[in-house]
Amino acid sequence: MAEAPFPRLIRLSIRAALAIVGALLLFGIGYPLAGWVGSSIPENAPAEISPDMPGSVEIMVETNGTHTGIIVPVVSAAKDWRETLPSAALPRPDGRLPTHLSIGWGEREVFLNVPTWGDLEASTALRIATVGGEPLMRVSHYYRPGPGPNHRPVQITQEQYRRLVGAIERALPDIPAGETRQILSGTYVDDAYYEALGSYTLVNTCNTWVGDTLAEAGIEMGMWTPFAGGVMKWIPEPATSST
Repeated sequence: MAEAPFPRLIRLSIRAALAIVGALLLFGIGYPLAGWVGSSIPENAPAEISPDMPGSVEIMVETNGTHTGIIVPVVSAAKDWRETLPSAALPRPDGRLPTHLSIGWGEREVFLNVPTWGDLEASTALRIATVGGEPLMRVSHYYRPGPGPNHRPVQITQEQYRRLVGAIERALPDIPAGETRQILSGTYVDDAYYEALGSYTLVNTCNTWVGDTLAEAGIEMGMWTPFAGGVMKWIPEPATSST
C-alpha cells in the first residue's frame, strides 16, 4: 500500500526552509567572493611619494581586523580639524592634546550600543543586513601614533590631502553658522561620535567608506572594499614597525 503524500502545507514548508538555507549558503559564499573581487580591481595608479617631498603629508590607515579608519594630523597647512571636530581641541584622558585623529564611519546602533561583536543582537544584525542603518562618524584621538602592521603610513601630496579632507567633510552634515558640532558618546568612552551623512548597508560598509574616501583623494585602492582586508591589502606595511 502506497504511503499517503505529505500534506501540501508540510511540503511547502520544507521547500521554503530549503530555499532559505540555499539563499544563506549562496550569500555566505557569494558576498565574501564579491568583496574579494571588487577590492582587487584597482582605482587610481600607484604613486611613490618621498617623505622628503616639499609639502607632502603623512596620513595613516589603521585596522583592528574588522574596522578601518583614516589617521590625519590635527593641524596641517591644509586643514585644522579643531574647526570641524571640536573633540580635536580637547585633552585626552592622559592630559595630552591629540596630535592625530583616526576618522571612521559606521552604523549608528553599533557605534553607540555594541561594544563587542558578542553584544550584537540578532535583530540588529538582521536589520543591518536587510534594510541597513543610519551612520555616525567615530573619531579617536592619538598622540604621535607610531607605524606598525595595523597603523600603516601613506605619504600623499598636499593636493591629495585637500581632496581627502573634502571627502571626509562631505560625510558630515552642515551646521548653522556660529554653532558647534555636537559630540556624542558611544561604545568607546575615549572616542567622539558625530552625526554623519549616508546610509550604512552591506554594500556601503564602514570599510567601503574608507576605501572610497581614499580613492577620492587619488590614493590607489580597490573599487569596492566592504571588508577591512580589502582596504589594507592596498596599504603596504612599514618596513620597520614600532614596538
